[in-house]
Amino acid sequence: MSLRTEQVLQTALSLPSAEQVELIEALIAAQDEADPQPLDDAWMTEIQRRSAEFDAGKVTPIPWSVVRDRGRGGEASNG
Repeated sequence: MSLRTEQVLQTALSLPSAEQVELIEALIAAQDEADPQPLDDAWMTEIQRRSAEFDAGKVTPIPWSVVRDRGRGGEASNG
């Protein structure tokens, strides 16, 4: 264990029990977000469908700059 980790541990151990539990839950939640679960079968099917449509030329991709501007409420054109 690194010195910094040991210091954090000692500080955490000095907290009241309820706050220790809150800290543990927050650490677990952060780890779950950092290591997301694999996609389920329905999502994989949808990804494969969309990928096949793109590969077949059935859809026109939109540049990231346009998508970003639209998300920010901009009036960027499609091209």
